[in-house]
Amino acid sequence: MTLPDTDRYPTEQLPVVTAPAPAPLLELREARAAYDAITVLHGVDLTVAGGQVVALLGPNGAGKTTTLKVAAGVHPVSGGRLLLGGRDVTGVDPKDLARKGVCLIPEGRGVFPNLSVRDNLLMMTFTGRSRSEIEEIAFTRFPILGKRAHQLAGTMSGGEQQMLALARGLATDPAVLMLDELSMGLAPLIVGRLYDQVAEIARQGVAVLVVEQFAAAVLDIADHAAVLVRGRIEKQGHPDSLRHELAELYLGSSK
Repeated sequence: MTLPDTDRYPTEQLPVVTAPAPAPLLELREARAAYDAITVLHGVDLTVAGGQVVALLGPNGAGKTTTLKVAAGVHPVSGGRLLLGGRDVTGVDPKDLARKGVCLIPEGRGVFPNLSVRDNLLMMTFTGRSRSEIEEIAFTRFPILGKRAHQLAGTMSGGEQQMLALARGLATDPAVLMLDELSMGLAPLIVGRLYDQVAEIARQGVAVLVVEQFAAAVLDIADHAAVLVRGRIEKQGHPDSLRHELAELYLGSSK
């Protein structure tokens, strides 16, 4: 890059050169969604870039889970657009979106409780990866899963089940990872460790969108935050700028 000519610009007036913002991998533009005649999303605009963690906050019933379902193609939009890597994928079958790298880990962990850890991972070989590759990914990132390999998933702790759900998601080599209420029912210490893993996943270039009701669980690792209230984004920006306004934005907790 050619530096500015300092003879043309006094030092104190040098033009500010900023790096271009990363291109978003996931975009919702004026997204609307409904259940029968009841509209629950009223024109949601949201973007997530590669390497970024975006926290979607808000009270129960705000439409957070519906936003994730729309972004994963699981729930249809009644208006607006869904874009993936800049391409309009509105209305594309969710299986096709999954093949393009969109991974949704739903609320409730999404593991098969009556199958062993290994068998839960075995089911992810549909992605084209071998069992050994998938297990290497899972057991390297979450060593405890290696120790629980032959244990029924439903007999593990909630935190371990959430690790298994994350490991299953990573087996798809996602470009976009969406998480719904990762902290639900877990002790704060476990939640902190899980979100450390989420931050590491983002550092590898994955676009991460996290739905959380309780802000404190995710704001420390988020790059951007948005507050959804009654189906509308009421405010968004850097987490630090929102941290002290959350109680006023919705009847939840930022503590």
